[in-house]
Amino acid sequence: MPNISPQARALYNEEMAAARSCPDADARWVHLERAHIVSQPHPWLHTRNHVAMLALAVRQHDRREALGQVVRIIVAAPGSLSGRYPEGNTGRTAVGLTTPMRVPADLAAALTAPN
Repeated sequence: MPNISPQARALYNEEMAAARSCPDADARWVHLERAHIVSQPHPWLHTRNHVAMLALAVRQHDRREALGQVVRIIVAAPGSLSGRYPEGNTGRTAVGLTTPMRVPADLAAALTAPN
C-alpha cells in the first residue's frame, strides 16, 4: 500500500470538501467520483469515499446506488490493500465494479507530479 503523497491528500480533501459544500447534487457526484479516483490506492480514504457516496445515494432515495455503495464499502479496503482496483473507475454503481476508466488529465498530472 503506497503512502499518499501530500498532493494526492490535498486533492482528495479538496474534492471531498467541494462535494460537501456544492448545492447541486449532480456536481456533488462529480466531486465524489474525482475523490474516488484519487482514493483508490488508499484503503481508509477509498472506504471513506464510498461511505460519502452511500450517504448521498440515501439522501437522494436512490436504492440501486445505495445498494451498490454498500457492496463497494465492503470491497474497497481489501481492493486497495491488494492493489486490485480498477484505475480511474469513478466508483458509481452505473460503472462496473471492476471496469478501468481513463483518469482525467488534471488528476493524472496532479497524481504523477513530484512530491
